[in-house]
Amino acid sequence: MRTVVGGSRRLLGRRRSSLPWLLFSSSRSGDSSGDCRIRRRWFSTTDDDRGEEFVQSSKVEIFDRHLKRKQRDRAAWLMRPKDSFVDAVAENLLDRLEDCKKTFPTSLCLGGSLEAIRRLLHGRGGIEKLIMMDTSYDMIKLCKDAEQDVPDKNIETSFVVGDEEFLPVNESSLDLVISCLGLHWINDLPGAMIQCRQALKPDGLFLAAILGGETLKELRIACTIAQMEREGGISPRLSPLAQVRDAGNLLTRAGFTLPGVDVDEYIVKYKSALELIEHLRAMGETNALLQRNNILKRETALATAAVYESMFAAEDGTIPATFQVIYMTGWREHHSQPTAKRRGSAIISFKDIRKQFGSGGGSG
Repeated sequence: MRTVVGGSRRLLGRRRSSLPWLLFSSSRSGDSSGDCRIRRRWFSTTDDDRGEEFVQSSKVEIFDRHLKRKQRDRAAWLMRPKDSFVDAVAENLLDRLEDCKKTFPTSLCLGGSLEAIRRLLHGRGGIEKLIMMDTSYDMIKLCKDAEQDVPDKNIETSFVVGDEEFLPVNESSLDLVISCLGLHWINDLPGAMIQCRQALKPDGLFLAAILGGETLKELRIACTIAQMEREGGISPRLSPLAQVRDAGNLLTRAGFTLPGVDVDEYIVKYKSALELIEHLRAMGETNALLQRNNILKRETALATAAVYESMFAAEDGTIPATFQVIYMTGWREHHSQPTAKRRGSAIISFKDIRKQFGSGGGSG
């Protein structure tokens, strides 16, 4: 568990870009040719009269993806220059690249904390070509402007506006797919992860950090109590998040080999509940449920802040907020990867091991 001290900052707004672009490319290593190509894909949920091939979207929709794109547009304007919590998660995720002996020349960074990943990369992973993709035009514009301010001549960077649910990348064209705090807003998360696996070359690496189910547990409790007191019932105010036990199943279901999952909890301290809400808005992490209540009564909001402070305030007057981060690691299958031995191929029995090392059940 880690503690991150938050603080309010006055933020400068950015002028909204009205350029009708879909792709920015910044070539810094000479030739931009390679086997990774960006492709546009069109999807329809109904078959047309011509009988052309189409792709059916997810039948179960939990999140409003259009609203989430707007929230990320707003977050690009409100984002803190350096967010201690986001930077800590990005550093922890990128540290996993240092544990790998191989390099990842062609990489894709999906949604979430794009700017932090790019800023904190510091040459890890041997990345030569980096594609940064987000559903938000303004977020991509922010990343492009930041890359121009602090360029890296060793990395050829491309900026793409695209949807994680319909990955616009050719199959077997990437060495690394990385997502920091973005995939928990996907309606069909297994489907998105399957597309990530298909986009990877054999022995390619998938790295992701998502918010877990224990995130903002203090706010959930305070909000529930306040709604029961002021409205006589509850309505969904916070989005559902994946549990730790589900992360390994997601990796296996998506077809990744050597799956790995670990969890970290960050305690961020705020001066008030209102400052917590401002931070969530700046991260683009506010409620995007389809079945949400668009009206929040003023007395309910004030009651939530009061309950939060009365139940969880620390001695120094700050209030804590828990962020549970689930880190997922998976590889695309390759013949060089270690595999489990065939069942029944063991040459030493557990009975012999117990005789040699003792049963461990003796009384003292």
